[in-house]
Amino acid sequence: MTNPARPWTRFYHPSTAQDLGPLKWPHMPAAIRDAAATYGPKMAFTLGLPNGSQGGLTYAEVDRRSDEFAVYLREVAGFKPGDRVAIQMPNCLAYPIAVFGILKAGLIMVNTNPLYTPAEMVHQFSDSGAVGLVAIDLFASKVAEVLPKTAIKTVIVVSIADLLAPLRRLLIRTVQKYVKKMVPPITFAHISLPQALAAGAGRIASGADPRLYAQALTHDSIAALQYTGGTTGVAKGAVLTHGNLVANTRQSLEMWKPFLRLGEEVMLTALPLYHIFAFTANLMVFFVAGGRNILAPSPRPLSNLKAVMETEPITWFTGVNTLFAGLMHEGWFQAHTNWQLRGSVAGGMALVPVIGERWEAMTKTPIYQGYGLTETSPVATLNPFQRPKRAAIGVPVPGTDVKFVNAEGQTVPFGEVGELWIKGPQVMQGYWQRPDETAKAISDGWLATGDIAQMDAEGYIEIVDRKKDMILVSGFNVYPNEVEATIAEHPGVIDTAVVGVPDDETGEVVVAFVTKKDPALTEDAVRQHCRKTLTAYKVPRIVEFRDELPKTNVGKVLRKDLRDEAMRVFLERRG
Repeated sequence: MTNPARPWTRFYHPSTAQDLGPLKWPHMPAAIRDAAATYGPKMAFTLGLPNGSQGGLTYAEVDRRSDEFAVYLREVAGFKPGDRVAIQMPNCLAYPIAVFGILKAGLIMVNTNPLYTPAEMVHQFSDSGAVGLVAIDLFASKVAEVLPKTAIKTVIVVSIADLLAPLRRLLIRTVQKYVKKMVPPITFAHISLPQALAAGAGRIASGADPRLYAQALTHDSIAALQYTGGTTGVAKGAVLTHGNLVANTRQSLEMWKPFLRLGEEVMLTALPLYHIFAFTANLMVFFVAGGRNILAPSPRPLSNLKAVMETEPITWFTGVNTLFAGLMHEGWFQAHTNWQLRGSVAGGMALVPVIGERWEAMTKTPIYQGYGLTETSPVATLNPFQRPKRAAIGVPVPGTDVKFVNAEGQTVPFGEVGELWIKGPQVMQGYWQRPDETAKAISDGWLATGDIAQMDAEGYIEIVDRKKDMILVSGFNVYPNEVEATIAEHPGVIDTAVVGVPDDETGEVVVAFVTKKDPALTEDAVRQHCRKTLTAYKVPRIVEFRDELPKTNVGKVLRKDLRDEAMRVFLERRG
């Protein structure tokens, strides 16, 4: 029977649980070991480089290697339960070993963007209190600059080639270091990942038992500090517990499992695993489901994905709107017709409807849009796979409640526009050492998302826009997502972003930044296109063309960077 407080559950697949009930695993190490025991000889991870696949690891090897790393961290490096260990690397075979090893060791992982500047690294390492770091060798120069300003005492250095067969490892390292000169000298005390694994294996041979470290873990134990807010202010660490991660893995799997062939699927992981979307959807969910993850270290340029996409039997793909849009402009992607793809999942930012339509027409497979935040581990809603709605972010996943709150802080009925609030077992514990920020974000277990949304009569939710991005023109609300979706429908447009800038007469004016596909596209043509579907006050007063738009590491447009640029352009034009 459908719960009247959760009307959306009537659109769940019959095999999807309407509520979670008791969680199967007491912590993430239990989930990892369970999957390894079930799928031991199957391939778990493959390294996908621009020249094609380069080897990988089975489930049994991942389990053994991460045990070795856990024992190294506790017995050799001397870390204590609850110590924070930062991870700073792109997608590679070392990443799951580091993550699983840290969790098995009863430590707290701190995901760090490898493209961070030294100042950003110092902030995150200092704020988290990290005492260990697992870092890619390509950015050793930044690590050397940062270390003296942190409490980090042990550094484990990894290579893209680590855990490959010896000959391949030697070839890739030689090309990186001597031909492309990508690897700088390492001038600080460190241990390599192979050395750390060997040390851990030695201790295991002498009787060390990595299973003992997880005995004290519960659902309330902290598993990760996942930093967020860096695009809008000072980054702060969302405290994610083992219970948060276990619950969200299970919630995602409940929605997905009717359409997954357990132990058979192949996922292309082009989004960085240090981002919470790929961390949960690709790493955690697919590992538990027995899938094979093809790890692409970087999707930029998009040609980096060509060899893997053309040769591997990829059945699932996760991406953000800009990644889907960009791929469809690649000639090699347009020419590829032998898809084994069964579906794609979009998150991280709003999926523009026309992008979804074009993707489905080109690949003959659907995109299922979901929604989440770092603070929700991240999946909060997902489209039912048997009944998706393209413009919607789906329905709340099992065990999740939502409400919509107006500007006065009052809950409005389903169907009315308001700020989306979320409650569920995936909601973070709070912000690391920021009780003031936690109090602003969470009230009585409800997380205020900052997103303006509404629910239709069937329980599907549509995001109207970010609360802070809303533009006020002559007292009327303008939501950038709506304007961007309209502009994106123009065949001469590749990409677009819309922001507001202050104006004495109207309060704010709408400014659109556009990347052209058609060199002949004009500002007036864009505005005329908008006038066909948008009310006059929503039509951009200014259209600026750019070769590219500023974006985060996962492809989200940095509207805060564009606001300064928009203000400069607005003042210049006003004279």
